[in-house]
Formats: sequence, C-alpha cells, structure tokens
Amino acid sequence: MRIGLFFGSFNPIHIGHLAIANYMAEYTDLEQIWFVVSPHNPFKNKNSLLADYHRLQLVNQAIDRYPHFKASNVEFGMPQPSFTIDTLTYLKEKNPSHQFSLIVGSDNLKSFSKWKNHELILQNHALFVYPRPNFESESITMDGNIYIVNAPLIEISSSFIRKAIKEKKDIPYFMPEKAYNYLKEMHFYEKL
Repeated sequence: MRIGLFFGSFNPIHIGHLAIANYMAEYTDLEQIWFVVSPHNPFKNKNSLLADYHRLQLVNQAIDRYPHFKASNVEFGMPQPSFTIDTLTYLKEKNPSHQFSLIVGSDNLKSFSKWKNHELILQNHALFVYPRPNFESESITMDGNIYIVNAPLIEISSSFIRKAIKEKKDIPYFMPEKAYNYLKEMHFYEKL
C-alpha cells in the first residue's frame, strides 16, 4: 500500500490540513494519508503545544468520516525530539509491505537540507510538495524523488486559530465540526 505521511504538530488541525490531505488522496497515487502527530518538532518550541493526546484526539475527531485518512501516534513512544528518518525507519520495519512517502509544504522543502539524513530520506522515499504562501515551489532545485503538486494554496494556519480563540472569536468553519466542538469543550488555547 502507498502511504503518504503528513507529519505535523496539528496544534490544532484545521480545514487547510484536511484539504491538502484530501487533494493528495484524490490527485496522487497515494492510497492512504496518515496524519503523524509529532510530539516535538526539532524546529518548534514544545511549550506552545497542547498535550500529545489532545492533539491526537483533535485529529481523530477531524478525520473520522473519510476512509483514506488515519491518525498515527507512532512518534509518541520514540525518543524526542522526533526525527523523520527515525520514524520512517521504524514504520518500514513494522510495515515492510507499505511504501511510505512524505507530504511537505514548500516552506519545509526550503530547509529540507537541514533535516537529519535528508539524503537517505530522498533516496528511499518520495516527497510530495504542496504550495505554501510566500514559498515558490518552482524555484526549488533539488534532485531526487520530489513531486511538486498543483494543490490549491491554503492560507489558514494553526497559529491563526490559536490567536483567534485567545481573542474569543467564534471560528467554527476553520476546523471540522467535531474537532472544533472538542476544542471548545476543553477550553483549549483560551489562555495562551
């Protein structure tokens, strides 16, 4: 099975994440998209994150209606900070019949050469790159299994949602309904 791994903090997950994953499932040869909830991205401050379990629960609430999506907590039991190469190695050992690819934004591709063992990742895994605001995919010159996809540009961010909630804005259409209801019920991000 061809799996697209969509790594992220998902702090919180929003309709932009889902639209990108939906595009990948329908317009590429990927058969499933796994949302890999990262406990600690080495490039981000862990203090701003909701607890791992809550972010995983938000993802589960968000994707429950679409059969091509799956939430993954594979990195929860791994050493932190999480490095993509280690997760890929672990997943391949546990699922030898699966072919794993990465789904990354063009903003991440700009810093891809700083990732641990990035050459090894490119040798063994395809990268599906979606457009991000202010990051031109066309200007990227890198060899390997890189596929620039023509997905719609999504300008919604998790930081926008966190800020809006802190400011007591009611923004139910920026997240799937079940995830938004869970977020409101738990009073997440209200006191950042």
